[in-house]
Amino acid sequence: MFPAGAVAGTAAAGGRTEVAPGAVHLPGWLSPERQRELVAACRAWARGPVPMRHTRLPGGGTMSARTLCLGWHWRPYRYTRTADDVNGARVAELPEWLAGLGRAAVAEAYGEDGGGYVPEAPYAPDTALVNYYGPDARMGMHQDREERSAAPVVSLSLGDSCVFRFGNPESRGRPWTDLELGSGDLFVFGGPSRLAYHGVVRIRPGTADPALGLADGGRLNITLRVTGLTG
Repeated sequence: MFPAGAVAGTAAAGGRTEVAPGAVHLPGWLSPERQRELVAACRAWARGPVPMRHTRLPGGGTMSARTLCLGWHWRPYRYTRTADDVNGARVAELPEWLAGLGRAAVAEAYGEDGGGYVPEAPYAPDTALVNYYGPDARMGMHQDREERSAAPVVSLSLGDSCVFRFGNPESRGRPWTDLELGSGDLFVFGGPSRLAYHGVVRIRPGTADPALGLADGGRLNITLRVTGLTG
């Protein structure tokens, strides 16, 4: 499926947990070698053409996590091809091997037929958001709703573990589930959970393997999405 040197998934090491309908956690889905390859890729993407940055929020604040985008540039609350809020450059293309990794992830979570959660089969992500969390970074409860497609979101974790809060589609309040996401974990949410509120409560500094290549520690999170946009 992937060309030489690309990053592919592995069978989940810790079993499959369905946190909510359509929301699946697969611990240890990426091998240590694949994780190192993804960290190296993130380091290269962070150099541009649009560098990793703290996204400015409409209310005037900034996100504590730093973000870079591939395929489409995301800012609250829309997608564009160029990063007009950063440097005006067009974001780097989403590599096909990364889109292929997303397809493998969805197949692992739901089965080859998509489990009824992939409205535009086959799964074809056209954007990736890469978030870097330092030891004190957080992410408030939010929905991923700028996309015009109802296709699932694929989330890959690298580096330090975090406490991830997965809620419900109706509000930021309870009920929610707190779970630990470790390096190499896969989390996919679609179907009735596609618009569930979710966030990162805390990072657990020092939990990453130093051999991963994150010299300053922290957590990298790669999310793949289908925007449903053209142009």
